[in-house]
Amino acid sequence: MSKKNQAATEQGKQTKKRTPTFLLELPLQVNESQAARLRAHLEAGGQFYNAVLSQGQKRLRQMRADPAWQQARAIPRAQKQERARAFSTLREQYGFSEYALHEFAKEANCSWIADHVDSMMAQTLATRAYQAVNRVCLGKAKKVRFRSKGRGLDTVENKWNKSGLRFLLHRPEEGWLIWGKDRLPALIDWDDPAVHHGLKHPIKYARLVRRKASSPNARGADAQGYRYFVQLVLEGKPHWKPKHTVGTDVIGLDLGPSTIALVPREGKARLLPLCEELKPDARAKRRLERKLDRQRRANNPHNYDNKGRIKKHGKRRLVWKNSKGYLATKRRLAHKERKLAAHRKGLHGRLVHEIIRRGNIILTEKLSYKVWQKQFGKSVGHSAPGMLIDHLRRTVASTGGTLTEFTTHSTKLSQYCHGCQSYVKKPLSQRWHHCSCGIGPVQRDLYSAWLAAHLDPANTIPSIAHDEWEGAEHVSASQYG
Repeated sequence: MSKKNQAATEQGKQTKKRTPTFLLELPLQVNESQAARLRAHLEAGGQFYNAVLSQGQKRLRQMRADPAWQQARAIPRAQKQERARAFSTLREQYGFSEYALHEFAKEANCSWIADHVDSMMAQTLATRAYQAVNRVCLGKAKKVRFRSKGRGLDTVENKWNKSGLRFLLHRPEEGWLIWGKDRLPALIDWDDPAVHHGLKHPIKYARLVRRKASSPNARGADAQGYRYFVQLVLEGKPHWKPKHTVGTDVIGLDLGPSTIALVPREGKARLLPLCEELKPDARAKRRLERKLDRQRRANNPHNYDNKGRIKKHGKRRLVWKNSKGYLATKRRLAHKERKLAAHRKGLHGRLVHEIIRRGNIILTEKLSYKVWQKQFGKSVGHSAPGMLIDHLRRTVASTGGTLTEFTTHSTKLSQYCHGCQSYVKKPLSQRWHHCSCGIGPVQRDLYSAWLAAHLDPANTIPSIAHDEWEGAEHVSASQYG
C-alpha cells in the first residue's frame, strides 16, 4: 500500500471530532396551506417510522428464536469479550443494527413516501426506530410504541444543514425553515441576548417540532390547533447570563422525592422542598382530570358497572364515544401539562444556578429514580428529581466543574455516624439523627448531605474531623430555608 493510501486509510479510521452543542428554539409562522402540507409530511414520516420499526421487531424475533441466542445468554457475564462476540455475531447475521436498518430504509423510502421524506431524514427515522427496538433487546423496555393517527409523529430532524430540512438565516431579521417547496418564516427576537448569541454560531442541523395548543383559536395555531417550532442544534456553548456566577466550594447533596438538602463545606446548609411553586398548577391539572373523567362517564354509561368501575371486556374491546366537550377538555389538559412541564423546567434551572453559585464540585449519592417512581410515584411525578440531576450534570460540566455520584451500597450515609464510626439502620419515618456518642440531634437529610460534602470519592467512609463537625453542628441543625 502506498504512503498516500495508507494516510487516507488512517485518516478515515479517526473518530469524528465531537464539539459542544446547544439548542435554540424559535416559533414559526405557518399559514393554512403550509400547515396542511406539514401534516402530510409528518403523517408520511410516521408511516415510514412504523415500517422500519416493524422490520426491526421482525429481525429481533428471528434473532431471539435462534438457539445460538440462548447459548449466548448462557455465557457468564464475567466473560465479557466472549459474550459480546457471540451477540455481535448474531446481530450481524440477522441484520439487527443501526446501519442494517439504514439499508432497509433505502428500500422502504420509495413511491409516495419519497415525496415527503428525503434520504437524510429517512436515516434519522431509521435510527430512532433502531434505538426503540434495541431498548427492548437490551431489556430496558418491554415493547415499542407505533405511531398511530391519533398519536402521530410530532418531531422530525435532519443530519446536516445543507439540504432537505434546513434553516436559512438572512441577517439582520429574517430566517426561514426550508422543507421541500415551503419556506416557513421564523419569529426572531434579536433583542433577546440568548437568541442573538445562538444565531451567531454554526448550525449543525434543524429539527421541526409540532405541539398542540389549548384550542384551534389560540394565537399562532392552525385549523387543527397545532403550533410549529424549529429547534436549531448549534455548535458551541449556550448563552451564560452575567448574573449566574460560579462558586468554587464543595457541595454535598441529599436528594429526596420531594426535598433536597444542600450543604457546602463553607456556608449555610439548606433543606428545600422541590418545585413547591407547582402546587397551584397541579391543582388546576387535577380539576381538569376530574372534569374529563365525568365527561367520559356521561358519554359512555354502558361501559361502567353499578360500582362505577370499567366493565371487564375480555377479548372484545369496549367502544368509547367522545363528545366535542370531552375533546376540548382533553386538549386543555394537554396544554396544562405542557405548561406545568415548562414551569418545572424553569424551577429546576433556577435551583441549579443557585447550587452552582455556591460551588461547582458536587458530591451526591447515585439513586435509582425508577424505584422511586414505584414507591413515591406522585411526588416523583410532581418534582422530577431525576430531571433535576440531569440538568445539574449538564450545567456543572459547562462550567468546568464535576458532579460525582457514589453508590449507596458502600457509603450508606443515612445510616452512618461519624462520631462512633458505625452504621445503624433507620426507618424512613425517622427524620432526625441522634446518637448516644453525642452526635445530634440533627436533621437526617442535612446530616447525609454534610457527610457527602466530606466524602472522598475513592473512599466509602467520610473523611471528617470532629473539629469540622463542631463548627457545622449549629448550622446543620438549625437551617431549613
